[in-house]
Amino acid sequence: MSSEVKVPTLGESVTEATIGQWLKQPGDAVKLDEPVASLETDKVAVEVPAPANGVMGALQAQEGDTVTVGAVIATIEDSAPAAGNEPVAAREEKAQPPASDTMPPKAAPAPPAPSAAPAPAAALDTSTLSPAVRRAVLEHGVDPSKIKGSGKDGRLTKEDVLAAAQAKQAAPAPSPTPAQPEPVEGHAPEPAPTASRREERVKMTRLRQTIAKRLKSAQDTAALLTTFNDCDMSAVVAAREKYKEPFEKKHGVKLGFMSFFAKAACLALKDIPSVNARIDGDEIVYHDYVDLSIAVSAPNGLVVPVVRNADQLSFAGIEKAIGDLGRRAREGALTMEDMAGGTFTISNGGVFGSLMSSPIINPPQSAVLGLHRIEDRPVVRDGAIVIRPMMYLALSYDHRLIDGREAVTALKIIKEAIEDPTRLLIDL
Repeated sequence: MSSEVKVPTLGESVTEATIGQWLKQPGDAVKLDEPVASLETDKVAVEVPAPANGVMGALQAQEGDTVTVGAVIATIEDSAPAAGNEPVAAREEKAQPPASDTMPPKAAPAPPAPSAAPAPAAALDTSTLSPAVRRAVLEHGVDPSKIKGSGKDGRLTKEDVLAAAQAKQAAPAPSPTPAQPEPVEGHAPEPAPTASRREERVKMTRLRQTIAKRLKSAQDTAALLTTFNDCDMSAVVAAREKYKEPFEKKHGVKLGFMSFFAKAACLALKDIPSVNARIDGDEIVYHDYVDLSIAVSAPNGLVVPVVRNADQLSFAGIEKAIGDLGRRAREGALTMEDMAGGTFTISNGGVFGSLMSSPIINPPQSAVLGLHRIEDRPVVRDGAIVIRPMMYLALSYDHRLIDGREAVTALKIIKEAIEDPTRLLIDL
């Protein structure tokens, strides 16, 4: 008797997914709730658990295939794999006739030739790898059996895989020099052949396709405009330096710049409600809460998890929420619920070194705040030129809903709150 492996419910309004990777192959032993496949949806990667203990049977879909919710994609046999799906070695062993005392002894096999390649080492049992490690192995194309694990009981960690991938890239590739032909009298020597050039075509993941469609749709639908300002980070840098140790000791999380900008954005959104609103048909929907979307660069692409009720959270609450969402994004463990909703987005390109950019809004939201790198620049203060840690701020907005005065005012509120953090305490 066999059990069917079906595509699980993927979230509201999500009806199909792409099979990103089979984590189990026909003939592999599986346990109840053990991941057997990884699915890629429009927003996140979802693992398909085994519905029962047994042996992996026939695969009814291949990697890259599009499948719908509820579709049967494989079977799990109770004890033995389905015919034709068991390991090759097992089928060959069954095909051998049983040994008998009356049969003549077989001749001893000839010793292998000296040039025969040694048998490969046993492959690492991938069932012991975590989903994040499996994805990292697949993404970087490394052999997990050749990596020494630094985790508990010698298990591989994501850091082990990344280190191995970096070492693989750093290793120089051998480049044998071909023998040069002897010149022929009266003929010019032929030019040496140039290095080989190649192209590689890789199908876009479902997540990357969705990112492309949504961003292009935002450009085609919204009347996008960006306003800029620069911000003196001296006060926030000093406050963070002064309180980071007691803050971490009390709350168990580091004090970062993002919580300051989140609180400043909430202050601006309360004063300028249209920046926190959205267009729905011929109506404007205003929100009396702030669900803050934080753009995070994950291994499979850009994701935007949501910090719920950010306007009600403390600095520590915001830092903990952002830290948890960022960690789960890097591990590929975000759920559809983590991504749903959001009324305003903050995108921090400064962590990658960006000096200035005009971010694109995240539909159906109407505005996005872009943060950039902090760098020392000369500015004028009280008639004197001084050096200050400065950051460019960018607010992109949908001009159909938000007027220029409102956008500029909102960005000015954020700038003033960062330059004088006391405003965050007295709601000014």
